[in-house]
Amino acid sequence: MKIALIGYGKMGKTIHTLLEKQADVEVFILEKERPSNWEALLAQCDVAIEFTSPDTAVGNLLDCFRLGVPVVTGSTGWMGDYERVKQACESHQGTLFYASNFSLGVQLFNRVNRYAARLLASFPEYKISIEEIHHIHKKDKPSGTAVTLAQEILDERPDYQGFALNEEASASQIPINAVREADVFGIHSSVFTGPTDEIAIIHTAFGREGFAAGAITAARFLQGKKGIFTMNDLLPL
Repeated sequence: MKIALIGYGKMGKTIHTLLEKQADVEVFILEKERPSNWEALLAQCDVAIEFTSPDTAVGNLLDCFRLGVPVVTGSTGWMGDYERVKQACESHQGTLFYASNFSLGVQLFNRVNRYAARLLASFPEYKISIEEIHHIHKKDKPSGTAVTLAQEILDERPDYQGFALNEEASASQIPINAVREADVFGIHSSVFTGPTDEIAIIHTAFGREGFAAGAITAARFLQGKKGIFTMNDLLPL
């Protein structure tokens, strides 16, 4: 199996380390700076795993569709272009797997978060907030995982009208506190604060390996498939 790694930052390097232990895999590293044979290398791969930045992710995905290469992306901050990406995927009969977070633990955390929001929907006195803490090099704010948490809560709490960063949130929006600290792999919490107590649900990542392993599992999952997939397809919990 030939896998292209588009982007070779910290996540790309972690994925590469795990792939080196898998005997049936040949890895092609495609960094942000594109040599003349970039497209030729990509076109011969069975699947691509893309972890770059919001300003380059969409172009990378469109290239994969055009070249007929299924692609897994863990880049965040590009969902404003989702409709454009979706249309391109469909027009090229391409294959896309996207997730804001590939960790199994985060997927379980998301389910618990949604269930808590549903349980507390009858108790609007419990006000909701979200906090996410990441390393100082993370470019998007709030994180994609925090956005997913907020969207899941909104599905269960129609009394809220969207979400925004703490300093911008109105009284009808879910406030998200986005913190950047050195050497933090990812801490997310959803907090339900009532007049007499508080309920907090927290997920803490100890490293990047859980995210990397999930992305590799997603890449193998795409073999022989067409269309757009998410973690709900990979892990129908």
